[in-house]
Amino acid sequence: MADQPHRITFLAKTFSAAALEFHRGRMAEKGYRMEGRIEPTVFRRIDEAGEVSEEFAGEPMFTVSFVRRED
Repeated sequence: MADQPHRITFLAKTFSAAALEFHRGRMAEKGYRMEGRIEPTVFRRIDEAGEVSEEFAGEPMFTVSFVRRED
């Protein structure tokens, strides 16, 4: 599993889609556990000049993060 990233974060338009990813993506079988809560998040990008822009047209996306378990 050394080739797997330590942390993976998914973005979803609905809470249900984010919640189902643990099972659908077989994250436990891949050695991951869910970290934190599934929450709506607004994303903003800051460019090198310091200009801020809205991602996803300012629409909140639900985020769910998985981290690789330490065995």
